[in-house]
Parts: sequence; structure tokens; C-alpha cells
Amino acid sequence: MSQVSRIRVAVVFGGRSSEHAISCVTAGAVMAAIDRDRYDVVPIGIARDGRWVLPPADLTLAIEDGRLPEVTGSGGVLALPFDPDSRGLMVVQPGEIPETLAEVDVVLPLLHGPYGEDGTIQGLLDLAGVRYVGAGVLASAVGMDKGYMKLVWQARGLPVGPYVLVGDREWRRERKRKIDEIKELGLADGTPVFVKPARAGSSMGITRVTDEADLEAAVDAAREHDPKVVVEAAIEGREIECGVLQGEDDGPAEASLPAEIVMAGEHDFYDFETKYIDGSTGLAIPPDLPPAEIEEVRRVAVQAFEALDCEGLARVDFFHTPDGRWILNEINTMPGFTPTSAFPQMWAATGLDYPALVDRLIQTALKRSTGLR
Repeated sequence: MSQVSRIRVAVVFGGRSSEHAISCVTAGAVMAAIDRDRYDVVPIGIARDGRWVLPPADLTLAIEDGRLPEVTGSGGVLALPFDPDSRGLMVVQPGEIPETLAEVDVVLPLLHGPYGEDGTIQGLLDLAGVRYVGAGVLASAVGMDKGYMKLVWQARGLPVGPYVLVGDREWRRERKRKIDEIKELGLADGTPVFVKPARAGSSMGITRVTDEADLEAAVDAAREHDPKVVVEAAIEGREIECGVLQGEDDGPAEASLPAEIVMAGEHDFYDFETKYIDGSTGLAIPPDLPPAEIEEVRRVAVQAFEALDCEGLARVDFFHTPDGRWILNEINTMPGFTPTSAFPQMWAATGLDYPALVDRLIQTALKRSTGLR
């Protein structure tokens, strides 16, 4: 713990993934909500080239007039010593001796996508002996990879929809075989498929395909974000999300009231623009469902969270089919966290407002041990 009375929280945002801007927006909202009477906040930006920097005080961390925020590489470069007995951030100016910036009690890694949400920064922080909010290395990595996520859920007997994994080598050397596998999902009969990067979020690189002639282009578009691709059969059903928090004092994980995504306009699916730019989606919290169905989705959300050995928080996404089945779509171990994002809104409707939610996540991280758990 720091020698000062307030707990020092390093908020890390930006990053190398295609979700860089959304991470910045999340960080801006979280830092505005942190109780400064209890916590010292150290903002740390990661530029797209991977440099850790002290961002300028006037950096805008919001989407304004459709413009996305970004961390640039200017400013002092930061380093985190790999010494569990010394958790001090070091600032390195060109040609100068490194200077200790601050000791860190806990890190809020508000990074979305690869090189942050996928276990990489979690491993770095574990090596440095620093506590952090959210899932550990394994849960973060599996939660980021839609293919392994589905495999784990299937092994635990949880419901997932039909899908095909397309690896980099397979696509380059066995393309026809993989196309034939994808057609078996129903494309040949006119059932749409969704082609997605296996390790990306915020609907980046996703294409809805209804014609076999468009399939290769869709896979190539997904491969611009990730050489590993997952293709999923379209599932008729309502899109429902549910927030999960690690239980307090070693208690069981807790699920929020669920939310239904309500889309307006002419979008074919819940893509990046509908999520963040044009405001054409809304949330119904809770959805118009019988109480028994509400409790069922909360129960399965907790099972999905625990199957991956998650910690801290996650948002679990479902399809609810016309015949009453719950189909798991995916899990986000560091979901969008602006006040208008689904995760905070679901918890606010459950009785935990935004500042209290941020505080609970920090306190949960402070109570857990470093190293293997």
C-alpha cells in the first residue's frame, strides 16, 4: 500500500488493438467517476505503437462529432519494473535518468481487444506483482478468443450455436475445405452466417453474409483484424446481455438484471456504428420476459463466468430463441464501461450505480492476492 492515505490507482487505456478509441472513451468515464477523496488516479495511455506514455492533461477521452479519441506517442515514456517488491512506475525521458513516478496499489486495465483484454497486460502485471481489476491471464485469453471460449463452454455443457473456426494456415492452404464446412452451417440453404475476427470486439471486422459469393471477401475482411476467424450460423432470437460481478468476500458471483438490445434504423446487425456513433440502439432493462426466464439467463451468465474462471467482471451475451432456448454468444471480460454502456446500465438498474460499481471493482482487486490464485 502507498505511504499516502489514498489508494493509488493506475488507469491504463488506449492500446494497440482496433478498439483503441473505445478504450479511451471508457477510461474518460471511469476516471470521472472515481472518488478522488479515496483514490489517487494516475492516467496511463498506451499509444497505437505500444508505447506507455503520460497523456497530456487536455487529452479528450470522448467521441465528439463522430471523431474518435486517440493516445499519441508524445510525452514521457513509462515503464513498469518487474520487481514485486517495488511497484513504482518509472518515467523515462530521452537522455535522462529514469525517475520513479509513483507506487501503484492497483491497476484498472481498461483495454479492449488484443494486447490488453487478452491476458497480455494481465501477465505483465502478474510478473510485476501488481494487483489489477478483472480476469487473470487464462480467463482473459480464453474470453478474448471466440473459438476457445466456445470450446470451454461446450465442455461444461453450456449452450452455444453452430460455428466453424478458420485458422490462418487452413485458410491459406485448405480454403475450399473450410468453405465447404461453412456452407454446412446453412449458407447453402439461404441461412446467413456471421464472419468475425476470433480475437476482436466492438463488432470490428464483422460481416453478415447471405451469399456464398461474398464469403471469401468477408473472411479476408475479418483477417485484417485477426488471422484467426470464426464463422457462426445466424440464430433467430432476441439479443440479451447480462452483467456478472465476482462475489464479495469469497461469495458466489452475482448477475445483474439483463438487458435487451433494441435496434432502430436500417442496420442489419449490432455493428460498431450502431453501438458508438449514430445512437440508433437502446436497451430495455429488464427485457419483456417472464420472471423465470430472467432468473434463468442470470443463472447461465454466472455459469459462463465461472466456466472460464473469470474474476472481477464480465458481460455475457445471449440469444433468446423463439422456442425459449438461451444460446451463449460471447463474453467480454472488460466490457464497455461508459455511463451509457450496457454493463453499467444493467448494474444501475440492479441497484449499483456507476461510482459504486467502479469502487466495488477496485476494492475487489485490492482484496485478492498477487501471483497464482
